[in-house]
Amino acid sequence: MTVRAGREFLAIPGPTNMPDEVLRAMHRPALDIYSDQMINLTDSLLSDLSKLFATKGRSYIYIANGHGAWEAVLSNVLSRGDKVLVLESGRFAIGWGNAARAMGAEVEVLKGDWRRAIRVEEVAARLAADKDHSIKAILAVQVDTASGAYNDIEAIGKAVKASGHPALFMVDTVASLGCMPFEMDQWGIDVTMSGSQKGLMTPPGLGFVAANDRAFAVHKTAGLRTPYWDWSERDGVEHYRKYAGTAPVHLLFALRQAIDMLFEEGLENVFERHRLLAEAVRRAVAVWAEGQVLGFNIAEAGERSNTVTTVTMSGDHDPAKLHRYCKEKCGVVLGVGIGDLQGQAFRIAHMGHVNAPMILGTLGVIEVGLSALDIPHGKGGTEAAIEWLGESVRA
Repeated sequence: MTVRAGREFLAIPGPTNMPDEVLRAMHRPALDIYSDQMINLTDSLLSDLSKLFATKGRSYIYIANGHGAWEAVLSNVLSRGDKVLVLESGRFAIGWGNAARAMGAEVEVLKGDWRRAIRVEEVAARLAADKDHSIKAILAVQVDTASGAYNDIEAIGKAVKASGHPALFMVDTVASLGCMPFEMDQWGIDVTMSGSQKGLMTPPGLGFVAANDRAFAVHKTAGLRTPYWDWSERDGVEHYRKYAGTAPVHLLFALRQAIDMLFEEGLENVFERHRLLAEAVRRAVAVWAEGQVLGFNIAEAGERSNTVTTVTMSGDHDPAKLHRYCKEKCGVVLGVGIGDLQGQAFRIAHMGHVNAPMILGTLGVIEVGLSALDIPHGKGGTEAAIEWLGESVRA
C-alpha cells in the first residue's frame, strides 16, 4: 500500500525541481544559431549571469556540468606544477582539488572536517606562512552539498586580501548561486563557477564561470589552457566561439526563463524565501533530534546552509530505509549521505524552485517515515516548522 500519486517530488540537492514555466520554455523550435535572435539571447544571458555573480568581470557559459566548470576554471589560470590550496569543509572542494591534481597541479589541503565550516583564522595563518608565495590559487565552496556547511566567503576574501598574498581566490557557487547573497567583486573573489541545475532551476548541462582582471592577467601565461575551455578562444568575434561550437539552444531557452523568474521575484525576496524555508527545516530537525538518533551534521547553527540540510542518523538505524520508504510509499526523494557520510545521513534540499507547500509536505513525509519505521524522534517537527513560518510570514 502507498499514499503516493503522480510524479515524484525531488527533495535532493540537484537536479532540483524545475518550474513548469522553465519546462515549457524549452518546448519550441530551435533558433538559427547564426541569427541576431541567438546573439541577443547569448548577450542577455552573459550580462545577467554577471549580475547574479555580482561582478564587472567577464562571464562564460559552458556545455558542461559543475565538474566541467571546475576544469574550465583550473585550465584557464594554472600551469603544470602550480600549487593549489584547497579549503576543506566537506566533499566538494576536495573534489575540485582532486581535479586540479589530475591536471598536473600540486595540491595542498587545509584540513577541515565534515562537521564545520572553514575557519578563517586558519586560512590567514597558512597564507602568512607562505613567505615565498608558492600558493597560486585558493579553492573553496560557498556551500558544500555533502556536509551541508555554509562558508563565510566574504570573511575569507577579506582575510586573503589582508594577507597581501597574490594567490587567486576561486569559489564554487554551484549550491548557492541564486539562493543566497554572493558578491564576487565586493568580496575579493577572482574566479567563480556554478551550474544550472540547482538554484538556477534549469536542467543539468550548463556550467558558468566568471573571472576578473587579476585572473585574466594569470590566464595569459597559463600552461593548462586547451581549446574547448579557453577564455581567449571564447572571446573571439564569431558568436559560435562562445560555445566552442553549436549552442545548447534549448537549455539556453530554459535558463533565460529561469533567470527572468528570479529577477521578477527579486533577488532579495529569493534569498529571504530560502532563509525562511531553511529555518523551517532546521526547526523540524531540532525537534526530531530530541529522540537522540537524528541530528545536524553541522554542529554550529550559524554554519548550516540555507540550501541543504544534512541530517545524521546514529545507532543501528539505516537512513537508506527512510529514503526508500519516503520514495516508494510517499513519492518524496530525499538526498542520500555521500562521501564520508555514506550510510550515515540523509539530506533535505531546500533550494531553487521550492516553496512552503513543498517543504512542509517533505517534512510531513519524513515524519510519517520515521513513525512507520519506528525510528526514535521527537514528536511535532512538522508543527515546529509550521509555527516558525506562521510567526515569520505575517499577514
